[in-house]
Amino acid sequence: MAEMLSLEDGVLAVRSARAIAEAETEDRICDVDFPETFRCDRGVFVTISEYPSGILRGCIGYPQPIMQLSQSLPLAARGACNDPRFPRLRPDQAKRCTFEVTVLTEPEPIRYKSSEDLKSQIEIGEDGLIMRYRRYGAVYLPQVPVEQEWNTDEYLGNLCMKAGMQEDSWKSGALDFEKFQGEVFSEVSPGGEVVRK
Repeated sequence: MAEMLSLEDGVLAVRSARAIAEAETEDRICDVDFPETFRCDRGVFVTISEYPSGILRGCIGYPQPIMQLSQSLPLAARGACNDPRFPRLRPDQAKRCTFEVTVLTEPEPIRYKSSEDLKSQIEIGEDGLIMRYRRYGAVYLPQVPVEQEWNTDEYLGNLCMKAGMQEDSWKSGALDFEKFQGEVFSEVSPGGEVVRK
């Protein structure tokens, strides 16, 4: 398993995501010289939220550790500005939003025999989830069910609906699930202090 990031690394990740995203909204390039700790393969998501409402404005990332964090973080930051669920982020909007970076552990398959068995292996606030079934798929970061105040049934149901499936599809036993944990670093206010959540 990849090593935990220090708070210093987390601050750098968030500051870099903001700088890269703001450059993206202004159609310019921002190159960041990342330290050695960012040279390991890690999954990562960049979340942009309106402030102070916390309403989601963009969230894009890579759940699998398919490239170095120094590569995946800039791609996720640029992608979050162009999240297809929302209009493209404008420069003035970026400056009024908060940025959050979630660095992921490698996803592990959940092997389950029943819906109750599946639920017993998911810990709210600790586990992010990836669901796949044929052409369907969806991801939720570990902090989402906490922020939405979901229990495990609601977590799984909303994950299925996000993928375009029926809310109770997770009870069928036919879906593949993976879980992962995340190190979450977030701005308290736009451009403000960065904390580990």
